[in-house]
Amino acid sequence: MTQNIYDDPQFFAGYATLDRSVKGLDGAPEWPALQQMLPEIQGKQIIDLGCGYGWFCRWAQQQGAAHVLGLDVSEKMLARAREMTPGTEINYQLADLETLALEPASLDLAYSSLALHYLQNIDGLFTTLFQALKPGGKLVFSAEHPIFTAVAKQGWFIEQDGQKSWPVSGYQQEGERLSNWFAEGVKKQHRKLATWINALIAAGFVIEHLDEWGPDAAQIAANPVLSEEKERPMLFLLSARKPG
Repeated sequence: MTQNIYDDPQFFAGYATLDRSVKGLDGAPEWPALQQMLPEIQGKQIIDLGCGYGWFCRWAQQQGAAHVLGLDVSEKMLARAREMTPGTEINYQLADLETLALEPASLDLAYSSLALHYLQNIDGLFTTLFQALKPGGKLVFSAEHPIFTAVAKQGWFIEQDGQKSWPVSGYQQEGERLSNWFAEGVKKQHRKLATWINALIAAGFVIEHLDEWGPDAAQIAANPVLSEEKERPMLFLLSARKPG
């Protein structure tokens, strides 16, 4: 089973302070780039994998989605999503993405933001999603970039002449990485970018776009903390399509 760190009270409290928790999609600097990768939403059947507070679910509903299903392994996150969502049009469900089962050809779009790097069995999930998407359906997701997950010690950097750099360690050695982020022992899975892409290809997907995301000058000017992200990609954004 996927580690349910989000139900840890200390982690949940820390996560609640992030801009993306307080401001939603507007607090996620990569959202404009990710949004550009999305297909037409109106009238579509959509699933959000690791929906958290339900920000994307509510956005998709506002864009005219026919049905939105938000899945998360955390009871606390789902409770917050339900509190923040008026009405009952969005279906929130507790689910472990490692063992997910979906109806074949039932979805137009599978979306996920910063959740899939927690999973060990990414091959199984991609196969499940490929089968669940209708022909022409899309998978659009973001995840922590392997350059970030391979850093020797998360948060550790070298500073010289006012410039920061993050040494990469063990990039070729895939597997579990532990970090102390809001709580001790947060488990993430490090896999090479090639492994991500080849898993999608093996499942049958056609890769449409890959963005090793970094902030632009305007974003850094508005939020100087983002200047660290111009030195190496922390995230990657990817869109893939089921042929048909």
